[in-house]
Amino acid sequence: MVLAELGGRISHAIHQMRNVTVIDEKALNQCLNEITRALLQSDVSFSLVKEMQTNIKKIVNLEDLAAGHNKRRIIEQAIFSELCKMLDPGKPVFAPKKAKPSVVMFVGLQGAGKTTTCTKYAYYHQKKGYKPALVCADTFRAGAFDQLKQNATKAKIPFYGSYTESDPVKIAVEGVDRFKKQNSDLIIVDTSGRHKQEASLFEEMRQVAEATKPDLVIFVMDSSIGQAAFDQAQAFKQSVAVGAVIITKMDGHAKGGGALSAVAATKSPVTFIGTGEHMDQFEVFDVKPFVSRLLGMGDLSGLVDKLQEVVPKEQQAEYLEKLSKGYFSMRMMYDQYQSVLNSGPLNQLYSMLPGVNAKMMAEGESEAKMKRYMTVMDSMTNEELDSSNPNKAFNQSRITRIARGSGRIVREVMELLEEYKRLAKIFSNMKGFKMPKNGDRSSNKNAKQLMSKVISPQMLQQFGGMSGLESLMKQM
Repeated sequence: MVLAELGGRISHAIHQMRNVTVIDEKALNQCLNEITRALLQSDVSFSLVKEMQTNIKKIVNLEDLAAGHNKRRIIEQAIFSELCKMLDPGKPVFAPKKAKPSVVMFVGLQGAGKTTTCTKYAYYHQKKGYKPALVCADTFRAGAFDQLKQNATKAKIPFYGSYTESDPVKIAVEGVDRFKKQNSDLIIVDTSGRHKQEASLFEEMRQVAEATKPDLVIFVMDSSIGQAAFDQAQAFKQSVAVGAVIITKMDGHAKGGGALSAVAATKSPVTFIGTGEHMDQFEVFDVKPFVSRLLGMGDLSGLVDKLQEVVPKEQQAEYLEKLSKGYFSMRMMYDQYQSVLNSGPLNQLYSMLPGVNAKMMAEGESEAKMKRYMTVMDSMTNEELDSSNPNKAFNQSRITRIARGSGRIVREVMELLEEYKRLAKIFSNMKGFKMPKNGDRSSNKNAKQLMSKVISPQMLQQFGGMSGLESLMKQM
């Protein structure tokens, strides 16, 4: 994941500070210097880093803090809030309304994935009940209209463009007018990619904006952009009223600090992030959970939401009832594997766990293991799949039969059984746990007990015990 290395280094600096016996000016400066180096090496602009360091020192005035204050916690919270501020200038974003036509114009650098992002944005809102439409006003890049046409057809979204007309302003106006008459409530205009040296293309962008009068201008930016990000983003901001930012290619391994700089330059919040090439690899961006995951603090609320997405709605009540009784079968494990494999990359889920870094799991390794285990389970009988007592259900002859039937070796069947026992032990801790109503997870008394059982003592210690974990959950 982009920014994973940066998050790891900041986490390391905070962890080192936790191990210091006395928190004084020297310890604070060491921590901040390490964070500053990490940000600069990740291509975050110098002025932005300097401002962040100054703000943290203003918040954490060690001389004024009384003896009873938890200085470590105050420093951590200051770092957390400043990183959040860097990604969220606190400016409200325009939200389209159903049954009322809204025009959204996409701008960005060449190769940032703007055309694909337009379709993802339309597809996301289509699933929410909107009637989106796409207009291709990119006459500069060969094949731009073909790409948009292909994407829109696949997503079943109406589109407009021209192979013969070379004036992007004319195409944009015609497209917007056409879809307004067809009662589309979200009209998305894709423009030509450009960089700040191309004055003619910037003038064209201004003309398209004046002609279509967009309700929102979205700046699409590649997360792998380097130190040039700040100047490029500022040039866009000076030409058109950028109201939001979408960061693409967040599934890559770039340093990604330029993305933070661009957000600061436009003074516009990030609304979505692209996490892959597929249409559904597009996530709503929420600052606090993102920074929590970046710093290895996890995103417990996001994890619960993701797991609820993974389990089909019609099965959720049945699953929760079984888990609350401490029941977990091999069939439930199979269904979970199947759903998780359909939900996207597993390192996204791992990054939501407190104290776990997405880089800890080799990409593709866990998916291959799950598929192997599912192949083994396909050779089991209904009795074996539904049993919650593996010692009774699986004797040596059955294990040998399952290995032969699945084309795997006996050792792999034994590995699966060990994995099942490990998961069953974790889920047995959920016995008596009740899912809170109205999504209020923090108020459930059983939730605290569950967290203390599921999270290891070493990991819990990293957060300052249960009270520290609770305060982090409140922040998220």
